Amino acid sequence: MLLYFLGMFGIAAFAITGVISSGKKDMDLFSVVFLGMVTSLGGGTIRDAVLSVETVYWVKDTSYLWVAFLSSALAFFSVRFIDDRQRVFHYADSFGLALFTVVATEKVLNLGFPPTIAITMGIITGVAGGIIRDVLSHRPPLVLGREFYATPAFLGALLLVLLEKNIPIHEFNSIYAVALIFILRVFAIHKDLYYPSWLLYKKK
Repeated sequence: MLLYFLGMFGIAAFAITGVISSGKKDMDLFSVVFLGMVTSLGGGTIRDAVLSVETVYWVKDTSYLWVAFLSSALAFFSVRFIDDRQRVFHYADSFGLALFTVVATEKVLNLGFPPTIAITMGIITGVAGGIIRDVLSHRPPLVLGREFYATPAFLGALLLVLLEKNIPIHEFNSIYAVALIFILRVFAIHKDLYYPSWLLYKKK
């Protein structure tokens, strides 16, 4: 049940980022809501397609679809009253990244896949929706920037796998992993955390 609600919160958070990212594009209501839904549902859809899951999660349970739709529509009408949209965008994106990564990692583990696959699919699920959003709204994808983005997702997924292996009965393992990703991502935003130059690819 905890995993289910975390997934719902993740969808709402990413839907909000999709709406905010379209704010300067003069899109109509339908286009904005569509972008929010694609952003929030895209990562999990890719995960289920890659793993050949019998039915994509939001087709099997349309509650996810409705949460994506209602969150996007609500954000469309309310975001205009927010002055610092960029701050809200970063916090919502960090929250969505953390939730999607952890939910996907745990779901893949529960399906019986090995930890390496669970971590990989967790990262893909966490970042894919943001990539789709940024491409469709003509923004530089955050995952391709210098600051930490995929790295917190990897560390959070790894933490969850280690916790599930060593203390599988603990009900808050997923919360710890979500907190780690969110804190690292927010810290990266506010403290400008980047990889050292020798770990960056530079074109000569």
